[in-house]
Parts: sequence; structure tokens; C-alpha cells
Amino acid sequence: MDQPVASTRLAQEQSKHLQKSLGRFDILLLVVAAVISVEVLGQVSGFGGETFTWTLILAVTFMVPYGLIFAETGGAFTEEGGVYVWTKMAFGRVVAAITSLFTWVTQPVWVGGAMAFVAVETWSEYVGHVDAGSVGDYIFKLVFIWITVTSAIISLKHGKWLPSLGAILKVGFLTFFIIVTLIYGMQHGFNGLDLGFFSPTLAGFLGVTPLLLFSFLGFESGNSAAGEMKNPAKDVPISVARSSMIAAASYLLPVLAILLVVPLDQITGIGGLFGAVATVYTVFGPAAEVMLSISAIVFCFILVSQGAAWMIISDRMQAMAAADGSFFGGFFGRFHPKLGTPIRVNTLSGVVATLFMLAAMQLSGTSSALFGVVLSIAISTFLLSYLLAIPAAVKLRSKYPHADRPFKVPVSNTGFRILGYICFAWILIGSWVAIFPGTLDVLFGLPYDFEATWGVSQFTFEAFALGTLGCILALGLVGYARGKKVRDAVAPVSESAELVNG
Repeated sequence: MDQPVASTRLAQEQSKHLQKSLGRFDILLLVVAAVISVEVLGQVSGFGGETFTWTLILAVTFMVPYGLIFAETGGAFTEEGGVYVWTKMAFGRVVAAITSLFTWVTQPVWVGGAMAFVAVETWSEYVGHVDAGSVGDYIFKLVFIWITVTSAIISLKHGKWLPSLGAILKVGFLTFFIIVTLIYGMQHGFNGLDLGFFSPTLAGFLGVTPLLLFSFLGFESGNSAAGEMKNPAKDVPISVARSSMIAAASYLLPVLAILLVVPLDQITGIGGLFGAVATVYTVFGPAAEVMLSISAIVFCFILVSQGAAWMIISDRMQAMAAADGSFFGGFFGRFHPKLGTPIRVNTLSGVVATLFMLAAMQLSGTSSALFGVVLSIAISTFLLSYLLAIPAAVKLRSKYPHADRPFKVPVSNTGFRILGYICFAWILIGSWVAIFPGTLDVLFGLPYDFEATWGVSQFTFEAFALGTLGCILALGLVGYARGKKVRDAVAPVSESAELVNG
């Protein structure tokens, strides 16, 4: 039997409030709702035909090893908190605190600083006009943010239906778009694409890699609510496998459809997907405008459900980190005794999302440029967390060899480490490019016009990006220091929910 990892009394007390309400299908829908990011389809398609090529390459060389690693880890270690617990078991609380903070903070930054902007832009264009910077613009974004927060506050038994419905609509929307694209192509013809159009380049690789990694990460995120799953040991590996296959198809096929019907110079981060939708919907004739409005409303609902799914998942992880003394101690580490939800962290997420929305509104530039900048910052925080999470998952294989693994990757420990090295290398490249775009291009002698690419100066970008990362690290250090009293109240071994049985 392996030695248990010490837990706090508060963490054990709060675990008693968890309500087991997630079955296998619920887990699949929750992950699909969270991970498949339809809002980045336009941004990633802006790199042209090689986007499809690099998506295919990463699906094979990154998604497969990454999925295998976390399918095994998620099925073997099923405590509430997911990545936080795994990193703590592998490297201790300090590393776990940093990992969970970067994972968690990505979501309110993304919801408030990017998704709310995409939603209001789509609504304004296809449903009802909203003036940028107006009172209505602010109200729309605030309502968007706090709907996602509210869905995370109510009990998971009821709150799960928003992301579940969103996941179903997301897959349905993309399927319908692809079908209509085929009909449009048969009637009007497609863009003339040849093999040369899909040829990968170094510039494309450096540009598209962070976006694709951001899109492919998160399939293990459901484990943050593992304590609320009915049978996580068996359901998690299956959910990871199924959701990753759905995700691969949900990126490859729509990206190809966008490239087939929208001229490359017309693809933008916000308008790329709906530019393609507007083009192919001409097959509906006079009904095209109504169909566009309906699709835009559905799209906005999908974005809300996606934000809700991430709030539900990441807030639970951060609340367990707090209950374990890694984030401001007891205040944020409490779950509501009746709802079973971490209301205080939910509220904090809403506040952070609101503040980041207000900060992003102050940046000068077009809405498309703002979307790209905030997207890059969200990518950087998310990817940085995996520079710790992936080595932690790999280390658990050798550190806890006798833990029961319902699914085990059929490779030796050395082979498992190789899978980890491959994933880590991808994440390292993606992280650097997200934080310091253009630097590798210049290093390899490629032309790179920063302001033309991002719509803001390099100084503005780096000040915003590095300033955000600095604030997050400062928050983490203060939060960890304030959790000392909670960490000192260690639960007896017999009470520890993190016991790894041999």
C-alpha cells in the first residue's frame, strides 16, 4: 500500500457536501460543452489551408498521447479537485497551487475578456444592433458573465442541464453547418483548393500551434468534479476517449468547411465562422436572414453554456485547493451544504471575469484585435498550467504503481514518459509563442509585422500579457501564504480521502 497524501480537516468536511449526480453521459456532455471551442474556429482558420493540415497533425501527435495519459490518470485518481490533487500527489502543495490557479483563472479571463465579446458581436450583427462601448454593450456582457456564474452556483443536479443542452446544440449546429456547406458547394462550387494550399509552413506552425493546443486541452477537466460522479473510475476514461474523438471531428470538418467557402482575407477571429455561415445560408433564399438570426441566438447560447461548463469544472478544483490550504484558506474552500457548490469561488470567478471584461474594453483597437489579444492571454495561462500538470500525471504512474487503474495505457513506464515528453514539448512551444508572439519567427528569419498581426503595438500586448501573468502569480503567492492555518490542520490518515490503495 502506498502512503496517503495528507489532506486538511476542512477538505474532508467539505467533501461531505458533494452530491453524486454525474453519470457517464453527463460527464461526456459536460466535457464537450467545455472543451470544444467553436468561437476559435474563425481565428484558427485565418491561417489558411495549412490550418487543416496542422489540426490533423496535432490530433495525431498531441491529442492521442495526451488523451491516453489523462484517461489513465483520471480513472485511477478520482478525488474531487482533479488536476490539483494529482499535482499535489506528484510534487506537493506549492506546485499544485500554481497549477490550479493558472487552470482556474483562464476561465473567467476567457469568459469575460473574449467569449462575452464574441457573443455581443454576433448578436449585434445578426439579431439586434448593439453599439460598441454603449451601455447596452456593457449590460449584455455583464448578463452573459453572470448567467455562467449562476449556472455554476445552483446545484449540479440542475446546473448541469445548461452545459448539457449547450453541448447537444453545439454538435447539432456544427453538423447542420457542414451539411448546408455541402449543399452550397454543390450549387455554387467551392474555393479552388489544391494540395499546395494545404502545405504546412513554419510560419503557420508558429501561428496556429497555440490556438490548436488551447482547443485540444481540457478533456481531463471533468475530474475536477470527480467526487460528484457516480462511477468515475470507469466513466472518465470512456468519456475522455469519446469527447476527444468528437472534438477532433468538430475542429477538422468545420475548419475545412470555412476554408471552402470564405476567402482567406475575409476570415477574422470573431466573424470567420459566421462569415461562412452567412455565405452558405444563401441556399435558403428569402429565409436566409431568419435562419442567420436563429443560428446567432443558438450560437450565443452555446457560448453561455461553454462558459458555464468551465465555471462548474474549474471553480470546483479551485475550491478544493482552497479547502486544502492552497488558496486563501477556509474562506474560498467551502461548498454550500445544500447545493453542494462552491458559491464563494463561483462569485470570485464572476468578479474576475467582470474586471477582465472592463480591462479589455479599455484597450484600443478593433473588436477582432481585442479578441485575438485576450485569446492569446487565455491560451498562455491555460498552457502554462499543463507544463506542470503533464509531468505530474506522468510521475503518478511510477510513484503510485499499485493504484488500481481501470484503464492502463499498454506501455511501460518509459513509454508513458515518452508520451509525456511529446505532449510537454508541444505545450512548451505553444506557451512561448502565446506569451512572446513573433520572437521565434524573427529567430528563424521569418518576416513578422506585430501590429499588422495583432492590431495593437508589441508594447501594449506584452504589457497586458505579462501584467496579467504577474498579477496571477502575486495572487497565488498571497493566497498560498494566507492558507497556512488551514494547511496546519491536517486530517488523520484514516480520514484522508486521498488514500491511494494498493
